[in-house]
Parts: sequence; structure tokens; C-alpha cells
Amino acid sequence: MSMVLFALVMRSTDGLPLSATTDYEQDEGLQETKKQIKTLSEKLSTFPSRCSLKTGKFNIHFTSSLGLGYLVVCTENCPNALAFCFLEEMQSQFLHRCDGFLIRNAVRPYSSSEFDDFLQDTKQRYNSPCSLTSKISLADMQSELKMIPTYQLSPEDLRSCFSRRNVFRYKSITPSQLLEPVSLRGIMSCVLSIFCGGLNLLQGFHAIEGFMQFYLFGYFSVRRNSKSFLAFALICLSNICLFELRNVWQILFHVTVAAFMTLQIRLRQLQCKAPDYNV
Repeated sequence: MSMVLFALVMRSTDGLPLSATTDYEQDEGLQETKKQIKTLSEKLSTFPSRCSLKTGKFNIHFTSSLGLGYLVVCTENCPNALAFCFLEEMQSQFLHRCDGFLIRNAVRPYSSSEFDDFLQDTKQRYNSPCSLTSKISLADMQSELKMIPTYQLSPEDLRSCFSRRNVFRYKSITPSQLLEPVSLRGIMSCVLSIFCGGLNLLQGFHAIEGFMQFYLFGYFSVRRNSKSFLAFALICLSNICLFELRNVWQILFHVTVAAFMTLQIRLRQLQCKAPDYNV
């Protein structure tokens, strides 16, 4: 029997659903559980950032971060670590694939339906351990949950909003926004980018585009890939304007370094825990 039954991405500020898995389950208890999701979504921003709610023979797990909520309904025998690994992968991929500006300005439900297929495929993958092609680190998530336990919601919490005092005393448990470890090629691109920026400063030219690339490589940012391409375009434009002051080889060197840095920004994604069922 499947352990992961339903997944949903919503806007935590107003509970607007953005993307969800297709509902094939007709279990009456599950349908009652899903009715509670509406109440939960309306108060999501008042709850701690990582919670679980037991509803009969099902469990609702959710996390919230950056104005978005990620929710999954599982059977009662589904390990909490597996559920939160699923949520962490949802969050990482949604931020990577969907446009933040469109999400913030969405007015109709399920406006990010292009993410539905990923949710459906990921749900099937987590329900079929033998067919997994990658690994998630359940051990790491189990250790994290032991150090900072998930807050267990009660039915009373759904009937009344948390007071400001109660919300304040809960520790925020925001899913990781860290990028993947820097590779050797990433280090090389940073060194070359700084070198080009230094040359620009020594020659009396501005180097803001190069340092913008360096920042985008090191830190997560909404629409990060679009910003990196914009920085690359500005570097190309700047070098065209400097055609009379630089020879072809100098221009080619600066543009090549900028292109290499743009590629590394594109390749360095958010950390995502892998599916590892050997625990």
C-alpha cells in the first residue's frame, strides 16, 4: 500500500493552492483528512515552520518557508523522516522550477500546475523504493528530527489561531536554503571572475557585473538563473563598448570567463537530500 497519498504546495500568506498531486484515493477517512487541509492552510502562517497533525489513520506533515507551504498526507505507518525528506525535495524543486514573481502575484488556484507532474512522479517514486534511481538520506533527517523535534499539532490548534506569544516561543525550522558544495570548477570560475574584476578596476573600468556573478554563485536568490544571464549580457555589452580599448584576445578572455561563471551558477543548485532507504 502507498504511504505517501497526497501532496500540495500553497502560498502560506493566504492559503492559495499552487500545485497538487492528482487524487486517485477514494478512502472516506482520507477525504475527511483533506477537508482539514483547508482549515490548516488558512492558518499556516501562524504555526511553527515544521509541524505534524494526526487525523485518524493518516498524518499531515508540512513545512513553510519564504511565504510558501509544502504539505503531504501519509499513512500512519509512514516514517516521519521519509515524509520530511519528501517535503524537502518538493521545496527545493519548486523554488528551482517556478517563477517567484508569478507565485507572489497569482490570483487563481493551481496557477503552478506545471509542477503537478513532478509531484506525481515524486510521489510514485517514494512509494516504490525498489524503483528509486537516487538515494535520500533518511539517517540525516532522522538525526535532525531528534535534535529539533517536529511540533505536533492538536485539533484544538486548528480551532483557534496561535497567540503571538505562543508563536514566538517555537523555534523556527526552515528547510535548508543552502546551495550544493562548491566543486573544483566552481572554485576556478570564482578565481577567474575575481581576477577579471581586478583587471577591470586596475584599468579604471567598473566591475559590478562580475561581482554580481560572484554573489549569485555563492548565495541563493529568487530568479537566480535569470539574474546570472542578465549579468552575463551586461558583461558582453561592456566589452563591446570597450572594443577600441582592448584587443580581441582580452575581450574573448573576459567573455569566456563570464560564460564559464554563468554555467557554474546554473549547475550549482539547492541542496536536496537523496533517497536512501538502507536505514
